[in-house]
Amino acid sequence: MSFISILFNKSESQIKALHSEPPEFFIDLNLDQIIDAITEKWFEYNLKPFFYFHLCEINEIKYRQEVFNDLESESLYKLVKLFTEKMREVHKLLKLSEKVSYKYQKEIWFLYAAEIYCQAIKNFINGLLSEPLNSRGFISFKEFLINYSASMDFTIIDEEANLLKIELEKVKYHIIINQGSFTVQQYAEGIDLSNEINKIFEKFRQNPVSNYLVKYDSSPENMNHVEAKILEFVAQLNQNLFSRLENFYITHKGFINKNIEEFDREIHFYISYREYIKKFIDIGLQFCSPQIVNTTKATYNIEGFDLALAQKLYEINKSIVCNNFYLKNKERIIVVTGPNQGGKTTFARMFGQLHYLASIGCMVPGKSARLFIFDKLFTIFEKSEKVENLRGKLEYDLTRIHYVLENSTTQSIIIINEIFNSATLYDIIFLSKKIIERILKLDLICVCVTFLDELASFSKQTVSMTSTIVPENPALRTFKIIRQQADGLAYAMAIAEKYKLTYNQIKERILK
Repeated sequence: MSFISILFNKSESQIKALHSEPPEFFIDLNLDQIIDAITEKWFEYNLKPFFYFHLCEINEIKYRQEVFNDLESESLYKLVKLFTEKMREVHKLLKLSEKVSYKYQKEIWFLYAAEIYCQAIKNFINGLLSEPLNSRGFISFKEFLINYSASMDFTIIDEEANLLKIELEKVKYHIIINQGSFTVQQYAEGIDLSNEINKIFEKFRQNPVSNYLVKYDSSPENMNHVEAKILEFVAQLNQNLFSRLENFYITHKGFINKNIEEFDREIHFYISYREYIKKFIDIGLQFCSPQIVNTTKATYNIEGFDLALAQKLYEINKSIVCNNFYLKNKERIIVVTGPNQGGKTTFARMFGQLHYLASIGCMVPGKSARLFIFDKLFTIFEKSEKVENLRGKLEYDLTRIHYVLENSTTQSIIIINEIFNSATLYDIIFLSKKIIERILKLDLICVCVTFLDELASFSKQTVSMTSTIVPENPALRTFKIIRQQADGLAYAMAIAEKYKLTYNQIKERILK
């Protein structure tokens, strides 16, 4: 099994993903907020293109699910994290080597980077050999590492780096300072005068005294011209050794293997997502690897939730409401009705988020799930009117819907959220029914959030779900969306609220 990538089992997908842009529906589904939060800590790896590129083949999605499942092993996860930390250290030293001005300083930090790189690979291989790996990604990467570590190129770098480091650490020399000048000489054994002076004055010590020793700043960036000159003289005293160091620096430029470089970047797709969802798991929410289907549209999710909203509620320590849904047999459209501020739009976003996250191989919110893999995902959300569009809201909605329906296939998913609000009730009903008819003809999956209860019972292929209220106090929302027939009050309540004709609004005016 040849190793291509830890994220992709086809090289063409890997190439396409590198230049991916955020899909059009990201903002409507708040996926832009989710991806921003996931990748925030890992900006140097440029992970967003991987989250923008959705997979259309079940085999590709399962490839990633297998890697996520392997990483459920804490020992493997710690091993991977340790390797990436070492690689980060390697890159830090290489950048330092490029940044510093002095020749020998450049070469020494380059050598240390190579030595850490080789050791990290050997340690990683040893760790992987003791792990019960099941994913194709990790198994093929382990085989690649074993072959790479046995190659002549790696063996030469490893042996030379180790030998040079050992010999450099043995280098000793004397500095003789005299009236503003110094001389560097070969080291010769002698008496440590510091210890002798301390012994002489130890007998005079009576009470603890302050330490006036100045701490020497040995950070590599701060080497000054005097230190550089000393190092230059040390090199002249050890010409053969420093000549080999120079040769190592010239010969092994770009020593990091391309596949290992890509692995180090791509594995952070899994690390970033795993660490992002950990806080939700710690408070009792569940995530699962969904069953992926493309031949049946019988789908479901149990105890799912909107990740973007969950992030906001988590930050203010508020509870997160979970919801379920399912489609069976020939059911295709979920029509969501209910009172305002009851969680209808959140439910629609959750539906879209679940399917998108599943399409990039991630675990999804929920206890268990079976989700349909789409070729295209479209959103038609209510938009505020903009003067610069030079057209009304209704025209914008109709243009958008026409585009979506013309570009949809039987494998697509459409999410509609409260459109046509600028039209009359008669026109809303007429237009909405025409759209539902077209969607049913295409036989695609759809979620439609609406005030129109008529749509909930439009066909046997439509499913009615409603946002619920607290029975004792209809003004309070439960944010639970359940499968039940629409009660006929949703639109009436919306109109009453719009014209300030609810019971509480009328009572408030009377009391004034």
